[in-house]
Amino acid sequence: MAWYDRFLGINREEKINPAQYVISRNEGMTVDSREVVTNYKNAYEQLEIVNRAVNMIVDDTAEIPFNIGEAIQGFSSVVKNVRRSRVNLLLNHEPNPFQDVNTFKRNLIIDLLIDGNIFIYYDGAHLYHLPADKVRIYTDKDTYIEKYEYDSSIEYSVNEIIHIKENSFNSIYRGVPRLKPAFRTMQLLGSMRNFQDNFFKNGAVPGLVLKSPNTLSEKIKERMLQAWVQRYNPSSGGRRPLFLDGGLEVENLTEISFKDLDFQDGIKSNEKIILEAMGIPPILLDGGNNANIRPNHRLYYLETILPITRKLGYALERFFGFSISENVTDIPALQPELRDQAAYYATLVNTGIFSANEAREALGKEPIEGFDEPRVPANIAGSAANPEEGGRPPEDEENINGE
Repeated sequence: MAWYDRFLGINREEKINPAQYVISRNEGMTVDSREVVTNYKNAYEQLEIVNRAVNMIVDDTAEIPFNIGEAIQGFSSVVKNVRRSRVNLLLNHEPNPFQDVNTFKRNLIIDLLIDGNIFIYYDGAHLYHLPADKVRIYTDKDTYIEKYEYDSSIEYSVNEIIHIKENSFNSIYRGVPRLKPAFRTMQLLGSMRNFQDNFFKNGAVPGLVLKSPNTLSEKIKERMLQAWVQRYNPSSGGRRPLFLDGGLEVENLTEISFKDLDFQDGIKSNEKIILEAMGIPPILLDGGNNANIRPNHRLYYLETILPITRKLGYALERFFGFSISENVTDIPALQPELRDQAAYYATLVNTGIFSANEAREALGKEPIEGFDEPRVPANIAGSAANPEEGGRPPEDEENINGE
């Protein structure tokens, strides 16, 4: 419908996507979470590398504030008549009366990692997080989404929910969590750890066989095994000497040693796969004085942290109608070396391209009164405002004649 139709009395039918009916039916009338979040929660609590990787992404993303710009002209936002200062307060300081902004954002990012979706409820004054695994989406045959439902009991309209989804080939309504591709590797890593725990807990000895030249009864065999387990147990040191009589011999069944059961190479390989699946360069957790840490740290922010922040920013931008961008001024990994940065802005200011206050704003500093005008370089002949002024000073006629 055009803006002038209401003045001309024209009633046009609003154009919608003709394929939406088919899309909604292919997706289903309702779309629930496909994830068993307890799997990822258990991995987070039991596997050190998963815990560390998730904490890195969550904490680093939550620390990036938003710049709230001007209202976007010609943009149809979901909510109307919201002040810019109010949006800044909600997104950077106080989302609701009960949570600080960092805790609120960390809850959102955790949902994105374990479910692939974020749902935020806006009541007209504050923002509240809804756990994604309990939110059901009702598809609409004409538009896109009819409504949302939490825990099969509480309904929300489309104008009350801000929905952020991860990428997905399976659905246009729900995303796939970043932890899902690494789940098989997490299971394998957990199995390695469980095998180690059970092996030493049971006091097992790898590949050990007792050979006897005589045929022993089951009762004698059982008695000898109990005595051996009691006296030669790795869990209690396994160093007590034993006497073997009656022609008994000890022989290794396999060449597997305790060192082989450590799985160190396999564990490192699987940890690397998990980190790469989540978008974290493994070198960041290796530690040490490595020259490649800085470029990899920057890569981590550019390819993992900022895309997550921008997904959140674009959804909030559409909902509130203000230009929203991430503020990376205080992120060391995204800043150039201080010496290079100082030389860059000094050159722009001294050549008159930037004013001093523009350079200060780019550095995240407050402006100073009287520094809003660009400087005129002293080595340029003439005046930037009036080319007839300035330049080479006039010489006295007496100096010209040498008198």
